[in-house]
Amino acid sequence: MDYLYDSSFEGFLTCIYYSYSREKADGIFPEAFYQPSLMTRSHVVVTNPEYADRVYRAIEERLAEDSIRHIYYAFLAEAPNKENIMLDYLRLGFRMGAKIDSYHTHPQVQPLHNISRKVGIEVHRFLGLLRFADNGRFLHARLAPDHNILSLLANHFAERLRNERWVIEDEKRKLAVVYDGKSGARGHKGSSWYIICLDDLLNYATIEEDPYQELWKLYFNKIAIESRRNPRLQTQFVPKRYRKNLVEFEPLLYMGDKQE
Repeated sequence: MDYLYDSSFEGFLTCIYYSYSREKADGIFPEAFYQPSLMTRSHVVVTNPEYADRVYRAIEERLAEDSIRHIYYAFLAEAPNKENIMLDYLRLGFRMGAKIDSYHTHPQVQPLHNISRKVGIEVHRFLGLLRFADNGRFLHARLAPDHNILSLLANHFAERLRNERWVIEDEKRKLAVVYDGKSGARGHKGSSWYIICLDDLLNYATIEEDPYQELWKLYFNKIAIESRRNPRLQTQFVPKRYRKNLVEFEPLLYMGDKQE
């Protein structure tokens, strides 16, 4: 039986519940992208928050301490067949228990760890690379990450910029996380940040002639030691695909210059 779900994390966990309580899953797939097969039956699963919560708590209680983090990071990844990699990991985990993550090279563990690690590395990068601009009403940042990491960035910036109103926009997926400027946001449920879908990219200009952006670009250009420039190492830490949203890689305007 192939279980089809609505691409939500709760929907995926509901499929896991069905696999154990009803009929064993041959595979789990997003309903929107499923290709039917004459050889395999399929069933569209309606997301059930109660069932999802049971599976979530079972993972926390029976698997390793970091298992739920690995599962959630893998879910946010842009990786082919990720649902079935997660399914294989959970099947093994419910048999082996808390020692599962010590089997780093196991064929049902290593693929999920690899995906989770890639997502974690990207989150760590953007915690340092994300750049906010002031448009007079709120702070606005734009990024185009490889993975769907907005929810993993939100709590950090809700804590760090707790007294500011801000929006972080994922231009690749047309999603945005919005924070309303209320302090003490912890987690998505009941917090002061939420994720919205966008019909198009936001078009808010920054405050004209913002001196801090030019000072930052000037610092970035002048701090480097010319004889020790290492473009390969810079690309390793700041991949070129991220640079279009980094102000320090824009042309530097000196005092009195006008941008064409």
